[in-house]
Amino acid sequence: MRLRFVSTQTLKGLWSNRAMALSVVLVTFVSLIFIGAASLLHKQVGQVRDQWLAKLEIAVYMCPRESNAERCADGEATQKQIDAMDKELKSGEVSKYVDTYTFESKAQALANYKKQMKGSGYEDNVTEADMQVSFRIKLKDPLDYKVVTETLSGRKGVEVVNDQSENLESLLNILNKFMKVSVVLAAIMVLTALLLIPTTIRLSAMSRRDETEIMRYVGASNFFIELPFILEGVVSALLGSVLAVGGLWVAVKYFIKDWLTSAVVWLKTVGTHDVVVLAPMLVGGALIVDNAPPLRKGLILTWRLSWQSRSAGCPRWARWVWPRERSSPRRTRTTATIW
Repeated sequence: MRLRFVSTQTLKGLWSNRAMALSVVLVTFVSLIFIGAASLLHKQVGQVRDQWLAKLEIAVYMCPRESNAERCADGEATQKQIDAMDKELKSGEVSKYVDTYTFESKAQALANYKKQMKGSGYEDNVTEADMQVSFRIKLKDPLDYKVVTETLSGRKGVEVVNDQSENLESLLNILNKFMKVSVVLAAIMVLTALLLIPTTIRLSAMSRRDETEIMRYVGASNFFIELPFILEGVVSALLGSVLAVGGLWVAVKYFIKDWLTSAVVWLKTVGTHDVVVLAPMLVGGALIVDNAPPLRKGLILTWRLSWQSRSAGCPRWARWVWPRERSSPRRTRTTATIW
C-alpha cells in the first residue's frame, strides 16, 4: 500500500512538473554525453599514441649526391661519416637508447624504391647513384625518440632524421582540443543540473503543498513524505543517463566503427565495449549528482525534526519543501511557503 502510494505520488509529481522534469532529463543527457565523449576521446588519444609508439622507427638519412639541405652543403656523405654514425649507434651517446638498428645501402634503397613504385611507371627513373644510405633504428623505450632525434640531427653528413612525430602530434593535438572542449562543456552542464534540480524539487513541493501537509498531520514519517521528491530526481537522472549511454553507443557503433574505421584502416579506435564499461560510471554519477542536493537536505531536515513537536505545526525547514501554518483573522488554514 505504501509502495503504491509513493509510486503514485512520484509519477504525479513528474507529470505535474513535466516541463521541469524534462529539463532535468535533457541537462543530464547532454552533460553525460560530453563527459562520456571526453572519456572516450581520452582513451582514443592513449590508443593512438600507444599504437604509434609500438611501430616507431627512426630513419636517419645520410646526405645524397644532390641535396638542397644546408647540412649537405659539402656534398654526399663520406664513408668516414657513415662509419662514424654506425659507431655512434653501437657504442656512442645514443647507444643506450637503441634496441636494434639496420643499415640500408644504396642498392637496398633502390630495390625498396622499385618495389614500392612497381606499376607506377616511375620505378626506372632513378639509379643507384641517386639513392642515399640510411639507418633504421628501433628504440628500447619509444618515448626517448626526441632525445635520439635531436642528438643525431646535429651530426655531420646527416640530411634529415625522420621520426614521424609531426603527423602524430598534429592528430593528438586535435583530439586533445576536442577532449578539453568536452570537459569544459560537461562541467557547465553539470553546474546547470545542480542549479536546476533544487528548483524542480521546490516546484514539485509547491504543487503538492496540501497533500504533504495532510500527510504530516496524519502521522506520516519525514522520510515517507520526502521519498517521492527523491524518487523524482532518481527517475529523471536514470532516464537522462540511459539516453546518454544509448547515444554514445550509437555514435561509436555507426560513426566510429562502421565509418571511421573503414575510412582510416590503420587507426585503432574505441569500440562499443568501451561504452559498456563506461555506462555504470555514467549512470552512477548521474544518480549521485542529480540527487545529492535533496538527499543532503533531507538528512539535515530529519535531524531537525527529531526534537520538534508535531503539535507545534510544520517545522522551520518547511521553507524549502514542507508546509507551515499561517493564521488568518477569519479562519485558520495551512498553506505552503516555498522560499
